[in-house]
Amino acid sequence: MLAKVLTGALLGIDAYVVEVEVDLAPGLPSFSTVGLPDVAVREAKDRVKAALTNTGFEFPTRRITVNLAPADVRKEGASFDLPIAIGILAASGAVPSDPLGRFLLLGELALDGAVRPIRGGLPVAVAAAENGLEGLLLPEANAAEAAVVGGVKVFGVRNLPQVVGFLRGGLPLAPAAVDPVAVGAGPDPSGEDFAEVRGQEYAKRALEVAAAGGHNVLLIGPPGAGKTMLAKRLPGILPPLSLEEAIATTKIHSVCGLLREGEALRRTRPFRAPHHTISDAGLIGGGSIPRPGEISLAHNGVLFLDELPEFKRNALEALRQPLEEGVVTIARSASALAFPARFTLVAAMNPCPCGHLTDPRKPCRCSPGEVHRYRAKVSGPLLDRIDLHVEVPPVPVPDLFTGSEAEPSAAIRKRVADARQRQGQRFARTKITCNAHMTGRRIRRHCPLDRHGVRLLEQTVSRLSLSARAYDRVLKVARTIADLDGAEAIAPAHLAEAIQYRALDRALPL
Repeated sequence: MLAKVLTGALLGIDAYVVEVEVDLAPGLPSFSTVGLPDVAVREAKDRVKAALTNTGFEFPTRRITVNLAPADVRKEGASFDLPIAIGILAASGAVPSDPLGRFLLLGELALDGAVRPIRGGLPVAVAAAENGLEGLLLPEANAAEAAVVGGVKVFGVRNLPQVVGFLRGGLPLAPAAVDPVAVGAGPDPSGEDFAEVRGQEYAKRALEVAAAGGHNVLLIGPPGAGKTMLAKRLPGILPPLSLEEAIATTKIHSVCGLLREGEALRRTRPFRAPHHTISDAGLIGGGSIPRPGEISLAHNGVLFLDELPEFKRNALEALRQPLEEGVVTIARSASALAFPARFTLVAAMNPCPCGHLTDPRKPCRCSPGEVHRYRAKVSGPLLDRIDLHVEVPPVPVPDLFTGSEAEPSAAIRKRVADARQRQGQRFARTKITCNAHMTGRRIRRHCPLDRHGVRLLEQTVSRLSLSARAYDRVLKVARTIADLDGAEAIAPAHLAEAIQYRALDRALPL
């Protein structure tokens, strides 16, 4: 007999419907799986057999053939266990075939029949809704994230007998219900607050500008100056995730299996800080079956690269496209997948190999040649894509012992949110969300300068030999500073502050 069960499989960060065909034929007992299965899918036969036997169902002693269609796309993961088991029961007549065309099933089976969590519950629910299916049966731990999607009923299940009982109609299940607005973005739970940062008013102001306009930042200073401490507090002043951003972020983390059990949506902006030894594929994404890298996991959040010159040059150069376009494309011989990667880059580096070139308290031991080679590890084209180059000097000793706290993150976040609201009104009915994403045409439209501003910028471009890209980025930063001030036009003071955030163009001392 033949039975067909619907399930879902991941392709990048999206999912597609897979038809699991199970055929029971006379002959010597065997179990074969076709349709480009990986090792985990092929091993399903042992898990399915044990799960059926241990839950009181009969495993047929016949020739079993399982086909996963479409057969020309590689299938991976253990989420095919549940649909294969149900397909075997349906082909044996133990489960009615009528409801199998209306529901999508997926889940990993334990040997005792328990249904274990899987990756990608949210994108699979999206695929089920797009294909007009009535419902989705998946592990109870994944029900909350899948229930965010409207238009499809989501049923969380705990074990195989529960699924069989539901399909037979004798065990009703209540669909999971989640209000996406109620579980929307919330405050940063990390507890990292700018009130704890002593001194560094210049750097804190630069990070406020970066948060307000979505700009990339490079922090340059000696060891112990507070670069990492400042970077970790940036998510705390970013505006809350919108519902659309929360769903997009959750989708990526769901595919990578990083959601906590029962978590419906990512409530806060991600903060990713990979080590400098990370591979190209780990940072950008890739593999034989491409998967998201750190830059995609930082989508709608912050990517922190500490010790920037120590990262592999190939990995850093691969950041160029994502920084410009907000997406990274991973091409393989069989396909090309695009992963979203719209993040705020915060990088940190020392001014020289020993780190003390700009430290007035410790002498630098590096020669000019060593300093030049160290800085040359970060290419000019990459630096051009970083809007703010900020010097972070050592904190004076008296500031470390001051009794008064600095301005808290909540106050800074309020100013950032007001500036973002102005940008939202400016870019209404467009895909642009902040000043950093403005195109050349919109820069000319929204960043006009008076004659004093034009003269100042002309002198700056001439003296610092700014590229056309750096010229545009100075204007974008100036527009953000004006938004923080609540000004309609960019004043020379706004432009002058934006120019100050080009430390590397002004050439640090050798």
